[in-house]
Amino acid sequence: MSDSAPGAARVPGRRLVAVLGYSDRRVRGLHPVCAARLERATALAEGATLVVLSGWARRRQEVPEAELMRQAWRGPETTVLSDPTARTTAGNAAGVAALARRIAASEVVVVTSGWHAPRARVFFRAQLRGSGIRLSVAPAAGPRPLRALVGEAARWPLVVPQIALAWSAVSGALRYNVH
Repeated sequence: MSDSAPGAARVPGRRLVAVLGYSDRRVRGLHPVCAARLERATALAEGATLVVLSGWARRRQEVPEAELMRQAWRGPETTVLSDPTARTTAGNAAGVAALARRIAASEVVVVTSGWHAPRARVFFRAQLRGSGIRLSVAPAAGPRPLRALVGEAARWPLVVPQIALAWSAVSGALRYNVH
């Protein structure tokens, strides 16, 4: 695997901002929850080495969340990557952590909704464990859909198996599109 070893030197100030997508299958285009996350990321991206926009298309022949966010990105000039293949928070964490190691990031800032932040933090901590990379989770203000809150509560029992699956799925071959 091409990732840096756990004890590898980190580059001070090399910050990766990861924006997690959201869709509920009912809204076509960029969902308001996702738009709020993108707005929060815009405020945090100044000076970032890299911004990763992550999210898949829930329906065939639809534009992936990552691409919708890329189209709406109005943040500062920096490298922006999109990951239209990430289907779960565990998958987001695995891919972003591998990328953060690859670029020798000193910090990963995860942008998500407040109601999703605790579970996202668990996944990202597990994936960054032993790397020396600092983790921050930056909750975005925005809608708190009841359906999302219920779904979030229902997903907690799946955390441990998802972490194990995500670890086994990361093979070092990341599929990011540079924009």
